[in-house]
Amino acid sequence: MSSFLLVSLNIDAILGEITLHQRRKKLDEMTKGEGLGDAYTATISRIKAQQGSRSKFGMEVLMWISHSERPLHVDELCHALGVEEGSTDLNIRNIPAIETLLACSLGLVTVEKSSYTLRLVHYTLQEYLSHNPGLFIKPHSMIAEVCLTYLNFRQVTGFSPTLHSVPPPAVPFVAYASCYWGTHAKRETTESVKTLALKLLDGYDWHISSKMLLYSVHGVSYWGQPFDWEDMPSGFTGLHGVAYFGCVEIMEALLEMNRWDVRATDRSGNTAIAWAARMGQEGAVGVLLQRSDVNPDTANEYGQTPLSLAARHGHKGVLGRLLQRIDVNPNRCDNCGRTPLLFAAENGREGVMRALLERRNVDPSASNKYGETPLLLAAQNGHEGVMRTLLRRNDVNPDTSDIRGRTPLSWAAENGHERVVRILVGRSDVNLNSPSEYRQTPLSFAAKNGHEGIVRALLGRNNINPDTPDTRGRTPLSWAAENGHERVLRILVGRNDVNPNTVDILFDRTPLSFAARNGHEGVVRALLGRNDVSPNTAGILFGRTPLSFAIEYGHEGVVRILLEQNDVNPSAPIRYGLTPLSWAMRNGRERIAELLRNWPGLIPRYVVRMPPLELPPLEPPELSKPLFKRPRRL
Repeated sequence: MSSFLLVSLNIDAILGEITLHQRRKKLDEMTKGEGLGDAYTATISRIKAQQGSRSKFGMEVLMWISHSERPLHVDELCHALGVEEGSTDLNIRNIPAIETLLACSLGLVTVEKSSYTLRLVHYTLQEYLSHNPGLFIKPHSMIAEVCLTYLNFRQVTGFSPTLHSVPPPAVPFVAYASCYWGTHAKRETTESVKTLALKLLDGYDWHISSKMLLYSVHGVSYWGQPFDWEDMPSGFTGLHGVAYFGCVEIMEALLEMNRWDVRATDRSGNTAIAWAARMGQEGAVGVLLQRSDVNPDTANEYGQTPLSLAARHGHKGVLGRLLQRIDVNPNRCDNCGRTPLLFAAENGREGVMRALLERRNVDPSASNKYGETPLLLAAQNGHEGVMRTLLRRNDVNPDTSDIRGRTPLSWAAENGHERVVRILVGRSDVNLNSPSEYRQTPLSFAAKNGHEGIVRALLGRNNINPDTPDTRGRTPLSWAAENGHERVLRILVGRNDVNPNTVDILFDRTPLSFAARNGHEGVVRALLGRNDVSPNTAGILFGRTPLSFAIEYGHEGVVRILLEQNDVNPSAPIRYGLTPLSWAMRNGRERIAELLRNWPGLIPRYVVRMPPLELPPLEPPELSKPLFKRPRRL
């Protein structure tokens, strides 16, 4: 649809030229992607030339769509354009139909059928409107005024903030207006906007818009607490709201009224300056810091200060203002032992972290209650820049471990952060075989999750053990086989210092048994490619063979691969005296049973040494600890 419209606009622009030469020149420009601006200019001129309110509606539709903070739904825009300046009630009869709005915009606006939202006909139109700001006079203040007028309607103020259906169907524009009025007002504030905002904020903690704003930020939780629609946004006053949006002029007007306590907290103990810091509103933070009754180091119920919130969300400007105060502690921990530096490292806020490390009294190795340091959290989340900055310091240990024995290398290897792993592998003071709580090595974590590049990087060092078993007897090869990571497994199988027949303690399975059980045909072939891997290898405790697992779980392809091995007897008992055929029939695998019946050399008979009902469980119980306890050391 938009393509045909662009063609139409181009044709109109070409035919608008008088001479043949000018039309040929315009055609060449259109072919090269140039000249669309002229087409848009001509169409907007036609919009402005429409009679009556059609011209006004056409331009306002373009203004709203090009300046809104998110795509607008059809009913939202219709309600917004139905708001009359100075009105106190919503006039349903004044809401235009979407067909009218589309007609007034002369095809420059279209409706997305999947989401029922409005958009400009082409991305180049957005660029055109951005480069021609003179088309609209103070668009953000106009949008803010409409939003505030809508929120102050009696139909809206009459709704309870505990309303279940939000937004109410009768007032669909309340959702956008609640979440973005302050964003537009911050960009352009007029006296009319300020008056309407003060009216809204006067009873903000009982207004439905405050709850919608909080829900849009936090979703199902509100600063860590469950946030149900039946809850009230208790304590979230107008001062908190204007601090959230960072509207400095409106905040100054509120403070002059002396009706709000700047030290008041919401339900989670957050003050106005905490909200301003969390949202990165540097101007609002500056206004609040000028007051003697504002404590910039007040912590909420979770122990998080404004400095912690600014560091967590990467607001370097706010952090700089707060650090200028001598009454702000840059090492203050929250209830989980996290300092501002830990928040910055965990979330990859490199600029914030550099600003904190410039302070001599900031500890770069301080850990939270889980033993996690800034370096460990940066490695865990793959923040390479933060890692490099920390490792340049002599007072940072690159091989520190948390309470679970996990090192930065261990976390980076598990989560697939290859660049971080290579940084750590290149250091001589990092132990590549460092065991976790259950003695899993970084290589084991990488193999388990199929991170081929990390496996290669780790094996590139000579001082690594590629076959270290964990407390359950699982080796890196065992984990790779179970999860079907064929490329990783081939790397490990190709090494002479890896035992391909290791049996784990908990499930009594070899790598080949794990692969057969889960139907990983490529892995099975790769394992059988080694001369020292037998397809008949059974577990020590339960005697299960790879063939028994493949039959039981219905992996016909794996069964074929195993039967093709010369040393596999298709008639030999595999468990409890049952032959492969009887085992397939017992587990209801008809296709595999038919395959076995027709397999060359099969002896079609049953060998049963005990009644089927008395068979022991097919699998050992899931154990959280090893089956065998180690002898106590004296």
